[in-house]
Amino acid sequence: MTKSEIVEAVAKELNVTKSLAGKAFDAFVDTIKGALQKGEKVSIIGFGTFSVVDKKARKGRNPQTGKEIKIPAKKAPKFTAGKILKDAVNVKPAGKGKKK
Repeated sequence: MTKSEIVEAVAKELNVTKSLAGKAFDAFVDTIKGALQKGEKVSIIGFGTFSVVDKKARKGRNPQTGKEIKIPAKKAPKFTAGKILKDAVNVKPAGKGKKK
């Protein structure tokens, strides 16, 4: 699902314009991005948690030349799905179970 598909679905669900839904979506993403830039955790109950993890410097290889390269330390965003989201993804549709 793309951003435009999400915006369209939200606009339809809330009976608002796509423009307003797009602005709301952008504000939501910017708020999460800003919190992560400050090193804060963002928890959305039932959905999941966004956080920042520190990646250590390490050695890697250039796949084209095979030459060893240094990969610098950096921070990376991380998302951990919540239980409700995990359970929703693993729900089996009715009538689609194993036949005996």
